[in-house]
Amino acid sequence: MSMELLLAGCTTTVTHRFTKDLRRHVEHADLLIVAVGKPGFIPGEWIKEGAIVIDVGINRLENGKSGRRCGL
Repeated sequence: MSMELLLAGCTTTVTHRFTKDLRRHVEHADLLIVAVGKPGFIPGEWIKEGAIVIDVGINRLENGKSGRRCGL
């Protein structure tokens, strides 16, 4: 995904769970694509107003019940 955005002329930053000051990167993002697989890893208050968020993480619930989809 990062390469596709680069080819389209976007400036990209790739981070991971060990990135120092992850919050700063998230707070400055206009487009945030998240594929963490851990609910709540990126707190909502880190996301600036007007930013586009695409979350493609898959999470399994411990209670065995079906989860819900957000944003549909």
